[in-house]
Amino acid sequence: MQTPPKIGTTGERKFTVEASHAISFGAEGPAVLSTPWLVWFLEHASLDAAIPFLEAGEITVGTSVEVEHLAPTPVGANVTCIARIVHSEGPVISYQLEASDGHETIARGFHKRRAVNADRFAARVRKKMSQ
Repeated sequence: MQTPPKIGTTGERKFTVEASHAISFGAEGPAVLSTPWLVWFLEHASLDAAIPFLEAGEITVGTSVEVEHLAPTPVGANVTCIARIVHSEGPVISYQLEASDGHETIARGFHKRRAVNADRFAARVRKKMSQ
């Protein structure tokens, strides 16, 4: 990444909560969006925000995530996840995260990603797979 990302750049992912995204608590209540799936969509919003600033052959990888899951969201609800770039230092990009289900904010958090060379990253993964 030769050009630092512009502070305030956002990535957005919208989705409808499906049964495969949900966790249920048996007779205690209806199925709701699970936290791991919520984080997955927030991470992809972060990826979207970084793409315009990457050089050819670069990708970003997540290095930390802190998310507060604030409210339940039922199956069938529409969710919008937004990742806003708030800081960058060298290859590290920091994001403010937020998700809403149209009724209320369902999550807030913070995420960091690092720009890395895609070929070197893939080589590291392949080395582990061959052991």
